[in-house]
Amino acid sequence: MESVTTLIAIDDHPLFRKGVADLIGMEGCLEMIGEAASGEEGLELVATLHPDLILLDLNMKGMDGIETLKRLKEKEPDTRVIMLTVSDNEDDVVTALRAGADGYLLKDMEPEDTLEYLRQAARGKLVISERLTELLAHALRTEGTHPRDTSQAGLTDREEQILRLIAQGLSNKMIARKLDITEGTVKVHVKHLLKKLNLRSRVEAAVWAVNEAKF
Repeated sequence: MESVTTLIAIDDHPLFRKGVADLIGMEGCLEMIGEAASGEEGLELVATLHPDLILLDLNMKGMDGIETLKRLKEKEPDTRVIMLTVSDNEDDVVTALRAGADGYLLKDMEPEDTLEYLRQAARGKLVISERLTELLAHALRTEGTHPRDTSQAGLTDREEQILRLIAQGLSNKMIARKLDITEGTVKVHVKHLLKKLNLRSRVEAAVWAVNEAKF
Protein backbone atom coordinates (compact mmCIF):
# COMPACT_ATOMS: atom_id res chain seq x y z
CA MET A 1 0.00 0.00 0.00
CA GLU A 2 1.33 3.45 -0.95
CA SER A 3 2.25 5.62 2.03
CA VAL A 4 0.26 8.80 2.63
CA THR A 5 2.02 12.18 2.41
CA THR A 6 0.72 14.76 4.89
CA LEU A 7 0.38 18.42 3.89
CA ILE A 8 -0.30 21.80 5.45
CA ALA A 9 -1.36 24.87 3.43
CA ILE A 10 -0.27 28.34 4.59
CA ASP A 11 -2.25 30.95 2.68
CA ASP A 12 -4.24 34.01 3.75
CA HIS A 13 -7.11 33.34 1.31
CA PRO A 14 -9.69 31.00 2.94
CA LEU A 15 -11.35 30.18 -0.38
CA PHE A 16 -8.05 29.09 -1.89
CA ARG A 17 -7.23 26.94 1.16
CA LYS A 18 -10.61 25.24 0.77
CA GLY A 19 -9.94 24.66 -2.94
CA VAL A 20 -6.56 23.08 -2.15
CA ALA A 21 -8.12 20.89 0.55
CA ASP A 22 -10.83 19.72 -1.88
CA LEU A 23 -8.23 18.99 -4.57
CA ILE A 24 -5.98 17.03 -2.21
CA GLY A 25 -9.02 15.13 -0.91
CA MET A 26 -9.34 13.59 -4.40
CA GLU A 27 -5.89 11.99 -4.13
CA GLY A 28 -5.53 8.92 -1.94
CA CYS A 29 -1.79 9.29 -1.33
CA LEU A 30 -2.09 12.90 -0.10
CA GLU A 31 -3.72 14.08 3.13
CA MET A 32 -4.29 17.68 4.22
CA ILE A 33 -3.81 17.71 8.00
CA GLY A 34 -3.96 21.44 8.65
CA GLU A 35 -4.19 24.94 7.25
CA ALA A 36 -3.02 28.35 8.42
CA ALA A 37 -4.06 31.89 7.47
CA SER A 38 -0.70 33.54 8.25
CA GLY A 39 3.01 32.82 8.44
CA GLU A 40 3.01 33.02 12.25
CA GLU A 41 0.09 30.60 12.51
CA GLY A 42 1.78 28.33 9.96
CA LEU A 43 5.01 28.12 11.99
CA GLU A 44 3.06 27.06 15.08
CA LEU A 45 1.07 24.48 13.11
CA VAL A 46 4.19 22.95 11.53
CA ALA A 47 5.88 22.68 14.95
CA THR A 48 2.82 20.81 16.25
CA LEU A 49 1.88 18.58 13.29
CA HIS A 50 5.22 17.99 11.50
CA PRO A 51 3.81 17.57 7.97
CA ASP A 52 5.74 15.94 5.13
CA LEU A 53 5.03 18.87 2.79
CA ILE A 54 4.10 22.53 3.23
CA LEU A 55 2.30 24.54 0.55
CA LEU A 56 3.17 28.20 1.09
CA ASP A 57 1.81 31.37 -0.49
CA LEU A 58 4.26 34.14 -1.33
CA ASN A 59 2.24 37.33 -0.79
CA MET A 60 0.58 37.28 2.63
CA LYS A 61 -0.30 40.04 5.07
CA GLY A 62 2.06 40.32 8.02
CA MET A 63 4.91 37.84 7.68
CA ASP A 64 5.28 37.22 3.95
CA GLY A 65 6.04 33.91 2.27
CA ILE A 66 9.81 34.45 1.99
CA GLU A 67 10.20 35.33 5.67
CA THR A 68 7.98 32.37 6.62
CA LEU A 69 10.06 30.09 4.38
CA LYS A 70 13.33 31.25 5.99
CA ARG A 71 11.92 30.71 9.48
CA LEU A 72 10.60 27.26 8.54
CA LYS A 73 13.99 26.25 7.12
CA GLU A 74 15.77 27.53 10.24
CA LYS A 75 13.53 25.61 12.63
CA GLU A 76 13.07 22.42 10.56
CA PRO A 77 15.64 22.36 7.72
CA ASP A 78 14.48 18.98 6.40
CA THR A 79 10.84 20.06 6.03
CA ARG A 80 9.94 20.32 2.35
CA VAL A 81 8.30 23.58 1.31
CA ILE A 82 6.57 24.17 -2.04
CA MET A 83 5.68 27.75 -2.95
CA LEU A 84 2.15 27.88 -4.41
CA THR A 85 1.51 31.42 -5.60
CA VAL A 86 0.23 33.72 -8.35
CA SER A 87 3.59 35.42 -8.88
CA ASP A 88 5.68 34.43 -11.89
CA ASN A 89 8.01 37.39 -11.30
CA GLU A 90 11.62 36.39 -11.97
CA ASP A 91 12.91 38.00 -8.75
CA ASP A 92 10.26 36.26 -6.64
CA VAL A 93 11.09 32.86 -8.14
CA VAL A 94 14.85 33.25 -7.69
CA THR A 95 14.50 34.68 -4.16
CA ALA A 96 12.23 31.82 -3.03
CA LEU A 97 14.50 29.12 -4.44
CA ARG A 98 17.58 30.70 -2.87
CA ALA A 99 15.77 30.88 0.46
CA GLY A 100 15.42 27.09 0.34
CA ALA A 101 12.08 26.38 -1.39
CA ASP A 102 11.85 22.81 -2.70
CA GLY A 103 9.58 23.84 -5.54
CA TYR A 104 7.61 26.71 -7.05
CA LEU A 105 4.14 26.21 -8.49
CA LEU A 106 1.66 28.72 -9.90
CA LYS A 107 -1.93 28.93 -8.73
CA ASP A 108 -3.31 29.32 -12.26
CA MET A 109 -2.32 25.79 -13.30
CA GLU A 110 -4.99 23.26 -14.21
CA PRO A 111 -6.07 21.27 -11.09
CA GLU A 112 -4.87 17.96 -12.57
CA ASP A 113 -1.43 19.50 -13.26
CA THR A 114 -1.23 20.81 -9.69
CA LEU A 115 -2.09 17.32 -8.38
CA GLU A 116 0.55 15.70 -10.58
CA TYR A 117 3.22 18.10 -9.29
CA LEU A 118 2.14 17.40 -5.71
CA ARG A 119 2.38 13.65 -6.36
CA GLN A 120 5.93 14.20 -7.62
CA ALA A 121 6.74 16.34 -4.57
CA ALA A 122 5.35 13.58 -2.35
CA ARG A 123 7.83 11.18 -3.97
CA GLY A 124 10.65 13.53 -3.01
CA LYS A 125 11.11 15.33 -6.34
CA LEU A 126 11.80 19.00 -6.84
CA VAL A 127 8.89 20.63 -8.65
CA ILE A 128 8.71 23.86 -10.63
CA SER A 129 5.99 25.02 -13.03
CA GLU A 130 7.07 24.35 -16.59
CA ARG A 131 6.94 27.92 -17.81
CA LEU A 132 9.15 29.05 -14.93
CA THR A 133 12.09 26.79 -15.82
CA GLU A 134 12.93 28.89 -18.87
CA LEU A 135 12.54 32.09 -16.85
CA LEU A 136 14.90 30.76 -14.17
CA ALA A 137 17.45 29.59 -16.75
CA HIS A 138 17.33 33.10 -18.27
CA ALA A 139 17.86 34.68 -14.84
CA LEU A 140 20.94 32.53 -14.29
CA ARG A 141 22.37 33.44 -17.70
CA THR A 142 21.85 37.19 -17.35
CA GLU A 143 23.03 37.66 -13.77
CA GLY A 144 26.41 39.22 -13.11
CA THR A 145 27.69 35.96 -11.63
CA HIS A 146 27.36 33.36 -14.35
CA PRO A 147 27.35 29.66 -13.47
CA ARG A 148 30.56 27.94 -14.42
CA ASP A 149 30.68 25.32 -17.14
CA THR A 150 30.85 21.79 -15.73
CA SER A 151 34.05 21.05 -17.66
CA GLN A 152 35.79 24.03 -16.02
CA ALA A 153 34.31 23.66 -12.54
CA GLY A 154 36.43 20.66 -11.59
CA LEU A 155 33.56 18.49 -10.37
CA THR A 156 34.53 15.09 -9.04
CA ASP A 157 32.91 12.02 -10.61
CA ARG A 158 30.64 11.71 -7.57
CA GLU A 159 29.62 15.39 -7.74
CA GLU A 160 28.81 15.08 -11.44
CA GLN A 161 26.81 11.91 -10.70
CA ILE A 162 24.84 13.77 -8.02
CA LEU A 163 24.30 16.77 -10.33
CA ARG A 164 22.76 14.43 -12.91
CA LEU A 165 20.36 13.09 -10.26
CA ILE A 166 19.49 16.64 -9.12
CA ALA A 167 18.73 17.41 -12.79
CA GLN A 168 16.25 14.51 -12.71
CA GLY A 169 14.52 16.23 -9.78
CA LEU A 170 15.63 13.81 -7.05
CA SER A 171 15.79 14.99 -3.43
CA ASN A 172 18.83 14.41 -1.18
CA LYS A 173 17.02 11.48 0.46
CA MET A 174 16.29 9.84 -2.90
CA ILE A 175 19.86 10.41 -4.11
CA ALA A 176 21.25 8.88 -0.91
CA ARG A 177 19.06 5.81 -1.39
CA LYS A 178 20.02 5.46 -5.05
CA LEU A 179 23.77 5.77 -4.43
CA ASP A 180 23.72 3.84 -1.14
CA ILE A 181 25.35 6.67 0.82
CA THR A 182 24.08 8.74 3.76
CA GLU A 183 21.89 11.80 3.29
CA GLY A 184 24.53 13.82 5.17
CA THR A 185 27.16 12.81 2.60
CA VAL A 186 24.85 13.89 -0.23
CA LYS A 187 24.36 17.29 1.45
CA VAL A 188 28.14 17.82 1.63
CA HIS A 189 28.56 16.93 -2.07
CA VAL A 190 25.66 19.24 -3.04
CA LYS A 191 27.19 22.11 -1.06
CA HIS A 192 30.55 21.61 -2.81
CA LEU A 193 29.14 21.31 -6.34
CA LEU A 194 26.97 24.42 -5.90
CA LYS A 195 30.04 26.39 -4.83
CA LYS A 196 32.11 25.07 -7.74
CA LEU A 197 29.36 25.88 -10.25
CA ASN A 198 28.69 29.33 -8.75
CA LEU A 199 25.04 28.43 -8.03
CA ARG A 200 23.10 29.05 -4.83
CA SER A 201 20.36 26.44 -4.64
CA ARG A 202 19.73 22.88 -5.73
CA VAL A 203 16.65 23.90 -7.73
CA GLU A 204 18.81 26.39 -9.65
CA ALA A 205 21.29 23.58 -10.22
CA ALA A 206 18.53 21.30 -11.53
CA VAL A 207 17.21 23.91 -13.97
CA TRP A 208 20.68 25.00 -15.06
CA ALA A 209 21.88 21.41 -15.54
CA VAL A 210 18.90 20.55 -17.74
CA ASN A 211 19.10 23.74 -19.81
CA GLU A 212 22.86 24.27 -20.05
CA ALA A 213 24.70 21.07 -19.23
CA LYS A 214 22.23 19.02 -21.30
CA PHE A 215 21.95 16.28 -18.71
